[in-house]
Amino acid sequence: MRVEVNLVSVPFSVTDASGKLVRDLSAEDFEVFEDGVAQKVRFFSRAANSPLTLAILADVSGSQEDFLKEHRRDLREFLQTTLKPQDRAMLICFGRNVYEVAPADGRPERLDEALKAFQKAKSTAVYRKLGPVEVREQGSSFYDGLVEAAKALQGLEGRRAIIVFSDGEDNASARNLLDAMETAQECGATIFALRYTELKRGQWTARNKYGRSVMRRLANETGGLEFDAGEDDNLREAFRQMAEMLRSAYDLAYTSSQAERDGTFRKIRIRCKREGLRTRHKTGYFARME
Repeated sequence: MRVEVNLVSVPFSVTDASGKLVRDLSAEDFEVFEDGVAQKVRFFSRAANSPLTLAILADVSGSQEDFLKEHRRDLREFLQTTLKPQDRAMLICFGRNVYEVAPADGRPERLDEALKAFQKAKSTAVYRKLGPVEVREQGSSFYDGLVEAAKALQGLEGRRAIIVFSDGEDNASARNLLDAMETAQECGATIFALRYTELKRGQWTARNKYGRSVMRRLANETGGLEFDAGEDDNLREAFRQMAEMLRSAYDLAYTSSQAERDGTFRKIRIRCKREGLRTRHKTGYFARME
């Protein structure tokens, strides 16, 4: 006998009118809708009780060369202030290709050292290359990096998130923006985007603006946040918001009333029954055909 259950998992956070995160809610405080139809919640928990599994995705392409030291500093500070003993983090780097630099590990100093070693390496041959084998003529596989980071998180325990350090600009990927969003939504990964943009004589170019809109879209569609790291001399506030959001979030799962896997996009809305509270979560998911 084979039984198929269309269980949809949705991590989300709740804020009040002032933007403060709300932590003391229960399953009875929420309603969830898929394509406008109410769904029955099968599972509910607070993320504070769950481990974190993070994919740190670092852009090491030419456009990010001036920001590499900031990447390492910001990565080290974020992990030191966020990870607990039960949490894990992996490091994936991308330029022309995508590489696994460090597997899931909760020790922040190891990832910082791994990023430094990767940047200084004379050859990338010792690192495992991720993603499809392609002829890549230019140097930034941003979308492929996101897809591979989301795939690496698939099936791992705990609240899953991708922390990406980049300018959001892509010129070498075999995948596209939709592929990146779909893969992240499917595995329940929240994207937090730290954007480092190299301006031309202090002016935004069309490509800069495109990268900014891409990173904002990815964060919004997965229920995360986007920050302009270049405008912040001190990113402690950004890291504080990210860490607080990850620790104060909720997780719920429901069985979709739409049993057919037809490849269409299913829109999700979580409504809080208490007045004045707002939810932030992924906008939906694609019902992949088997």
